[in-house]
Amino acid sequence: MSAISLSEQAVIEAAAAAPMLAQVERWAAVNSGSRNLAGLAQMAGLLADAFAVLPGALTLVDPAPVDAVGADGGIYPRDHGRHIHLSVRPDAPVQILLTGHMDTVFGAEDSFQTLRWLEPGVLNGPGVADMKGGIAVMLAALVALERSPDAARIGYDVILNSDEEVGSPSSAALIARLARGKQAAFTYEPSALPDGTLAGARAGSGNFSIIVFGRSAHAGRNPEDGRNALLAAADIALRLKAASGITPDGRGFSCNPARIDGGSPNNVVPDQAVLRVNFRPRTPADEAAASALLDQVIADVALAHDVVIHRHGSFGRPPKPMDDRAQRLFGLVQQCGADLGLSIGWKDTGGVCDGNNIAACGVPVVDTMGARGGSIHSAEEYLLTESLPERAALSALALMRLANHD
Repeated sequence: MSAISLSEQAVIEAAAAAPMLAQVERWAAVNSGSRNLAGLAQMAGLLADAFAVLPGALTLVDPAPVDAVGADGGIYPRDHGRHIHLSVRPDAPVQILLTGHMDTVFGAEDSFQTLRWLEPGVLNGPGVADMKGGIAVMLAALVALERSPDAARIGYDVILNSDEEVGSPSSAALIARLARGKQAAFTYEPSALPDGTLAGARAGSGNFSIIVFGRSAHAGRNPEDGRNALLAAADIALRLKAASGITPDGRGFSCNPARIDGGSPNNVVPDQAVLRVNFRPRTPADEAAASALLDQVIADVALAHDVVIHRHGSFGRPPKPMDDRAQRLFGLVQQCGADLGLSIGWKDTGGVCDGNNIAACGVPVVDTMGARGGSIHSAEEYLLTESLPERAALSALALMRLANHD
């Protein structure tokens, strides 16, 4: 077991003493759903003020242009909020990336908007764990790190994006650019389990909108002249689901046909439909197989139903394996935990995050360095407040050791 040095102890204590709970309560009171541009702008302002205590250059980055498919099958621009980028000591010998997201899954119209204590130490509220608690942990660790003379050895980029919960379409290129050349990365998603277990390997994710154009006709007089787009979309969904699956050894891909937009009055053969579908491939080979299946099914259904079909979307989250470099970084975090009296384990998961994209750049990443909690993406989301100082100390110690790592 490695001993904690006096300099490390000072940084750990400073991180644990940061006013994280007050920050979480202030930030979670702002609705920053991924589509709430006004709320995201307010959130970005609060976070920019908070992170301004760190050295370096802080900028608000405009989102990259993104197109989306509407319910009518048309392709329209989709607006996103601006992203925060902080660059500190870009010439230091050790360079790392830290990422978090300011958006939540709870829109401005959602009924889940307020904070309440479920019991002492358990705070219920939108985004308290995912991931405004994680952002507070990140900031506390970095502010504490800056008090150490070892900080001069480590440089870092921080990205707080506004669109992680919708797949990071307007920030993925920014993340990829800043990930290149980094020795390691931390992302501050909440722990995979309430006990602090980290996420290890992750499946990938691909979101697609399949646009089907048929031909309308009277449902009673001449239905044979119509080409039912809704029926073709349903056929695609059934074929994709039947051909997908995960093998006992954990390979393959799952498929979730999630929604069909379109239709017509009961007396009209519908001439337009949009199928929304998500794939979760376990490996890069599985991703290629899922893509090939989608193309084949589209071609087969177009022929069978005499319709025109367009595919829109991509695999925006590549699968994240646990390679040797990732294992070493997890080992460093695990040893830091042991020195702090914390038992740190990890498990594979089908969930995805920006850690998938960072790993695809060849950078080892631990992407659940945030707070402990649970029931995320639901009105039961909660934060275990005792985890704020605990996880801030873990991050601060890991950063110190990365700074001095050969």
